[in-house]
Amino acid sequence: MTIRSIKLACWDYDRTRPLIDGRVSAKDIALEIKLMRPQQAFQALLQQSDFHAAEMSLATYVTLKARNECPFVGIPVMLSKMFRHSCIYVRTDAGIRTPADLKGKRVGISQFASTGIVFMRGMLQHEYGVKPSDMEWWLGGLHAPVKPPATLPSAPGVRVHAAPADKTLEDMLKAGELDVILSNHFPALFEQGWPGIARLFPDFKSVEQDYYRRTGIFPIMHTVVIREDVHRDHPWVAGSLYRAFCEARDMAVDGLYDTDALRLTLPWLLDHIEEARRAFGPDFFAYGVEPNRAALTAIGQYLHEQGLAPRAVAPDELFAAV
Repeated sequence: MTIRSIKLACWDYDRTRPLIDGRVSAKDIALEIKLMRPQQAFQALLQQSDFHAAEMSLATYVTLKARNECPFVGIPVMLSKMFRHSCIYVRTDAGIRTPADLKGKRVGISQFASTGIVFMRGMLQHEYGVKPSDMEWWLGGLHAPVKPPATLPSAPGVRVHAAPADKTLEDMLKAGELDVILSNHFPALFEQGWPGIARLFPDFKSVEQDYYRRTGIFPIMHTVVIREDVHRDHPWVAGSLYRAFCEARDMAVDGLYDTDALRLTLPWLLDHIEEARRAFGPDFFAYGVEPNRAALTAIGQYLHEQGLAPRAVAPDELFAAV
């Protein structure tokens, strides 16, 4: 049954490192892992390379499924999860004190359809009644200027503009040409302590914890997919990879709760672990469909509502049986 090799593109997380260094293996698979930053890994399969499997943007994957144009089969490995309330930045003089104040404001984003941005827009709409059409959107580079796209994203009632070719979103925010930036990455202005920028949710952790308690949504950024032809010819590969990813994650998580010597350079690591267990239960970074059903349902709904997918894809459509 052994396949000579499965070539996988993914990033170097604590939960993938046991696969990378060989402490965990996938049954009946000779796994070759190429380390790539997430955006590069996404492209490894999208560009029809020689990769058999890769880490993949959840929004991209769900959108392809909605369009019936998906050459991949998902494995229910939620490789990256992150709440995104902390990723909404506002000018301190723009009169924005609550999410409702975002209505009528000018918002900068680097990617219209990135998973993090989709979750942020969906959260603002469903939690606070602020729809994408309530804001004006500017698409550009965060840290460096980018060439305006030939075609701007189109969504019903949503106004999207290209940032000037010689300006970054941070330039525009600092000049008062934008009021808000939604970003998966830290704006340099924020890291450098410029007084004109602040988070919309300063106490983001408590807001995110309350959000999870009420909604059950722990936003999923990336999953893992395999090529459809690989799955068709070797359907058992999905289950073998899934079990290997679960074993690697368990090895990473189990090593964190250790009072002999801290595994990570975080002074209060044990408190972080205990807090996560209180919030999520013992399996606080769960894989599989059922523990993640709320987040999977949300991304399908949000993509459809935001005009990025022709229909809402249900969670049970997304993954191979493992």
